Amino acid sequence: MSEGSAMSVGVVGAGTMGAGVAECLAQAGHDVIVVDPDPQAVERARSRMRDSLRLAILLGRAGGPKPAEVTARVHWTGQMTDLRDAAVVIECVPERIDLKEKVFAELDRVCAPAALLASCTSGIPVDRLADSTTRPEQVVGLHFMNPAPLKDTVEVVRGPRTSPQSLDRALALLASLNKTGIVVGDGPGFLLNRVLMLCIAEAATALGDGIADADTTDALFEGCLGHPMGPLRTADLIGLDNVHDTMTALRELTGDDHYRPPESLVALVEAGQLGRKTGRGFHEYR
Repeated sequence: MSEGSAMSVGVVGAGTMGAGVAECLAQAGHDVIVVDPDPQAVERARSRMRDSLRLAILLGRAGGPKPAEVTARVHWTGQMTDLRDAAVVIECVPERIDLKEKVFAELDRVCAPAALLASCTSGIPVDRLADSTTRPEQVVGLHFMNPAPLKDTVEVVRGPRTSPQSLDRALALLASLNKTGIVVGDGPGFLLNRVLMLCIAEAATALGDGIADADTTDALFEGCLGHPMGPLRTADLIGLDNVHDTMTALRELTGDDHYRPPESLVALVEAGQLGRKTGRGFHEYR
């Protein structure tokens, strides 16, 4: 069955991104299996998906299946073995190298030989994750943006061993979600986060140095450069814990201290102020 047709798709990780990707897949008519061993994470993801679908109706964005039909297509489980019949699996676990490598090794063991294995990693080279499998030609990066249901474009990462057929399958899957895939080469941070994380790091450092507050920083980027959202609001939307993990991974992978998480960012993460999802980060949210 082609990736443009309805099929079984697995999502590993029931965090913000995993729930968003699962919603996109179910909205497009695919049967979705979300794997997360944490029952509380699963319940939060269920609630997040219901809220997102209700909001889509309130904002007039819902034009497809009813929310109940979408949620009925999503099966929640704590067992990786439930992915054995999935045609595609998208890994959405936290941005930690050892954790993602462990997940890919397990996916390689439990998934069907023909299954496409994709990672939603925001910075870890796809080829490094492919090394944990016996099918590197079937590993690809699908870097969805947050919130996934509202973003029309996905950064697609082609590893040096990703086959043309696997790349075509990934792009066809995105097309079935009415999303555009833009293909880039492999490497730490790919393109978006190679640039974006440096921008966020410097903005957070300038904030810590007292050069400008968060409102002023973002107002300059929005007003002078035409960005719809400044770097600190963008970080809040991504989730400051995710930004911290991505910077830490990029610093480890590149050896470049410019990716070291700034003290102002570290302090917010340690205080549990993670951005929009907690109501406070660099900015406050009602």
